[in-house]
Amino acid sequence: MSEIPEYVGPMAMGLKMGVIVPGMDIVDEVFKSIERCSDNGLLYDGDVICITESVVARAQDNYVTIDEASEEIREKLDVEKDETLGVVFPITSRNRFSMILQAIAESVSEGKVIVQMSFPCDEVGNQFISPEFVEELDKDVITMDDLKGEDFTHPITEVNYIKFYKNIIEEVGAEAEIVLCNDPLHILMHDPDGVIAADIHTRKKTKEKITERFKNCITLDEVCIEGETRSEWGLLGSNMSSGDRLKLAPKDGYNVLKELQDRVREELEVQIEAIIYGDGAYKDPTSGIYELADPSVTIASTDGLNCFRRGVKYKYIADQHYHNEGMDVDEIEEIIQEKKEEGNKSEDCMEKEGTTPRQMEDLLGSLADLVSGSADAGTPVVLVKNFLD
Repeated sequence: MSEIPEYVGPMAMGLKMGVIVPGMDIVDEVFKSIERCSDNGLLYDGDVICITESVVARAQDNYVTIDEASEEIREKLDVEKDETLGVVFPITSRNRFSMILQAIAESVSEGKVIVQMSFPCDEVGNQFISPEFVEELDKDVITMDDLKGEDFTHPITEVNYIKFYKNIIEEVGAEAEIVLCNDPLHILMHDPDGVIAADIHTRKKTKEKITERFKNCITLDEVCIEGETRSEWGLLGSNMSSGDRLKLAPKDGYNVLKELQDRVREELEVQIEAIIYGDGAYKDPTSGIYELADPSVTIASTDGLNCFRRGVKYKYIADQHYHNEGMDVDEIEEIIQEKKEEGNKSEDCMEKEGTTPRQMEDLLGSLADLVSGSADAGTPVVLVKNFLD
């Protein structure tokens, strides 16, 4: 296969792989795909290898049972089976939260779970109650009594998450109460024995607000962070698996990537960067859902990606130097190249206006997620080229 022509700019290619199962050496499996790219003249210095978090965690056999998670929640909050737990701002997702909620409910299976949801949407844009109904009701706190006779379903999944979450709690024997309120301190009005701040990206602020008045509060990333089966992200970034198991996010992600990077450099003589990615950070324009249900776009990355990506505003330079100063195309191209080579050393200026600096890891992870797709295109590894130039 011929080399990629110089006129080709940034590009991303999904690499097909076989099924990854627990116990496999994920570095070895990914290296095989990279080696094929190298054999076909597709691997260059500066390329980025993006690996979806799911195959890394699966190869690591990084699963926890509902019972194990439940026991740890009870220990972390020091609660008894017959006490009351408050759960603040969970997202509405069967895949992401239903089994976590089951573990929470089992930790107080003879007691009560109060779930306080934000409204009309969760933090990633999942709508579970009509904004028009909220506006008409005009209340800061919406109770189950306010919703009697109403059946609000998610516009995409068509699931009534209020009923769905209530049923999960009651099925394990605990009493369930669902309340809608955007003030995290409202949960304290229910006199809980412990509180879990279940939101993802705003969890630290939520916990900070609560602990100013009530100390026994934890976040989901404080559960399942120790032991053989663990993740630096705790229960955040976990996914529903088969049976009674949750698949956690990968553990020791940086070490996995460093091993891969070193092996590619030693055996293929190519210097790559690499990331383990989760959900892309983009908002779906049709549904209004912000897809980032993982705690971060990038679960782990190599050192060379800890930077911002900046660009040059081509049209501004062309207008400025071509129209106003009479330069020809070759002269303008030379100026653009000089500006690109200055990179992050140059100060912000009008020539970069409109090219907002963004974290390199976030851009690469979002790009890779779009290529691999939530529906799983069978390409858990994405090769990104000409992106760091």
